[in-house]
Amino acid sequence: MQDHHFEIELEVRDYECDLQGIVNNSVYQNYLEHCRHKFLHAAGLDFAELHNDGIDAVVIRAELDYKFPLRPADIFLIRLRMGKQGRLRVIFDQQIIRKSDEKLMVNARITTVLTKNGRPIAPDILEGKFEAVGVKMVEV
Repeated sequence: MQDHHFEIELEVRDYECDLQGIVNNSVYQNYLEHCRHKFLHAAGLDFAELHNDGIDAVVIRAELDYKFPLRPADIFLIRLRMGKQGRLRVIFDQQIIRKSDEKLMVNARITTVLTKNGRPIAPDILEGKFEAVGVKMVEV
């Protein structure tokens, strides 16, 4: 992914693997979510505070293309690029890259919306925080 906005490094833990000795497909969503949460925290957003104010981020679509499996002790990078779609949708394009050879393991697009007291709202609160750390949400 060119021009990513954020990146973290993780290592596969043995218990994340299935009987085939590879990371179970459901675990990749945990990796992607962890990266999004770290990014939001780095941008100065606190999920607990937002929730207490009645604002929640909700995943409405998850598209994952599994290219190659990660295995125990693999060290990998999760890269994230932000965007928006229309007035309400916040898009997280993410990739999981094996660090040893820079091989693309998973390509993902996570679509989210913000809700306030259960109703969709424009992500203005996010855009201001992201711009403060140098990330401009562009239409994707």
